[in-house]
Amino acid sequence: MVDPGLIKSKEPQRRQGNPAWTPGCKSPNPSGRPKGIVDKRAKLSKQMLDDANGIVSVMVEKALEGDTGAASLVLSRVLPALKSQSERVLFEFDATAPVVKQVEQVLAAIASGAVAPDLGKQIVEAIHALSSIRAVEELEQRIVSLEEKQA
Repeated sequence: MVDPGLIKSKEPQRRQGNPAWTPGCKSPNPSGRPKGIVDKRAKLSKQMLDDANGIVSVMVEKALEGDTGAASLVLSRVLPALKSQSERVLFEFDATAPVVKQVEQVLAAIASGAVAPDLGKQIVEAIHALSSIRAVEELEQRIVSLEEKQA
């Protein structure tokens, strides 16, 4: 037997609050929330900010005592994760060459050690993106010229 509470009703469910209110009806409080009443979320945020210094102090103390979890948490907030930074590289590259030749030039630079593999991958992806953009532009130009011929 199916529990009637599990069957969804076709009637729209109403939010908590005034059960007589429906969308489109006149507001029971046209002047809005009275001034001076603080939102519950704002109260919680203020309390958490007030307690934050104590929490940080406890976590730093635990980290100094040798708690690796606390140390990891403190360090992750203080020091950002290291990101690899690409250095400028110089190698033979002809940007006017066909796309296949450009990629071959990058692969040759990787093979010779002039370009790091991860940087080479980024360069090849950039070449691919540019060639895709060029292909779209060429198609647009062809369509325009065909439409002009038919007109």
